[in-house]
Amino acid sequence: MLRKSIFARLNNWIIFVLMTIVVLTVVIASTILITFLRKEEVKRVDILVSALKFQQEVTSPNLEIQGLLLQIYSSNSTIPLIILDKNDQIMVHKNIPQDIENDPVQIVALARKMAKSYPVIEIKVPDGNNQFVYYDNSELLNNLRYSPFILGFFILCYFLFSFWFLRTIKKTDEGYLWAGLAKETAHQIGTPLSSMIGWIEIMKLDDPDSEGVHEIEKDVERLRTISERFSKIGSVPELNDKDFNETIKENYDYLKRRISKKVNFSLHLPTYKIDVPHNKILMSWVIENLVKNAVDAMKGEGSLLISVYERNKNILVEVKDTGSGMTKQQARNAFKPGYSTKKRGWGLGLSLAKRVIQEYHNGDIKISQTEVGKGTSFRITIRKEA
Repeated sequence: MLRKSIFARLNNWIIFVLMTIVVLTVVIASTILITFLRKEEVKRVDILVSALKFQQEVTSPNLEIQGLLLQIYSSNSTIPLIILDKNDQIMVHKNIPQDIENDPVQIVALARKMAKSYPVIEIKVPDGNNQFVYYDNSELLNNLRYSPFILGFFILCYFLFSFWFLRTIKKTDEGYLWAGLAKETAHQIGTPLSSMIGWIEIMKLDDPDSEGVHEIEKDVERLRTISERFSKIGSVPELNDKDFNETIKENYDYLKRRISKKVNFSLHLPTYKIDVPHNKILMSWVIENLVKNAVDAMKGEGSLLISVYERNKNILVEVKDTGSGMTKQQARNAFKPGYSTKKRGWGLGLSLAKRVIQEYHNGDIKISQTEVGKGTSFRITIRKEA
């Protein structure tokens, strides 16, 4: 079981590492692409500046050169561009926000802001009134800047959803498996149980007042109850029973006569009646599982206390023993199907108990306290009827 737990954790780490690698790969690839696009835009600006410099240096370019320069200038339809002279007079502006196109003060302010992103390019002119080219990323490139992180976030969400979905399917399959196993067990118990009931009736004919026959009859009735418990797993039980104290007391009386006399078994119940909608057969199963686990943990000797009390409109049942206790890892895995610290048993008791409390009674069951060598306390919480 320990090896299985180690492999399970290892698989989870492998999935986590693979998800991280995929997300990082997407982010890095997108960042490389954006860097490439930024360099391409810088090259386009350099070409445009070279064309402007050539235009300033050539006093009478022919029509072909003029057409080429115009084509280079017109090809820039995305990169924001502002050209100022040395006195901050606006020479040219292109692809800037429409709301400031007619506001020289804001255009100059935008140029100063652009200078923080990219170095200003100076164009020297013959008359000494040099021009300065300011530019920035295109709107598309600015939007793409956040895309790696957005894409990485969505990929991560997709992986998490897939992991949750597959885990849910696995739990559903496990639930059907345990339910089928429980129903098959109930079916298998039913055949010899019917025969035993017939033999008891025959034994009563010989000695109707025999104490042994009466005790066997009680145990057979208990077997019938157990069979009924198993048959209810997988179906929606009716919560017709109300007297919660009576259910706990009946279980206590039955179990007290059948566990070791070396176990100091005691029960604390409220003095008033508690009405909680529950299924007596399934609730008895939960209590019996917790008590038997406690007796096994104490190796048939120690103190065992069942307490029932009310807190904040909830009814709490606490089963406390002085047994061997659990480590933190054992406590985390205690309710997992198939997990058991005992050599015998299938590790289904606590798993099914959790299902009975959570799914059928809308309550909760957990280990409220445990310490190695000092014992364990299980706590059941069920909402009280309004």
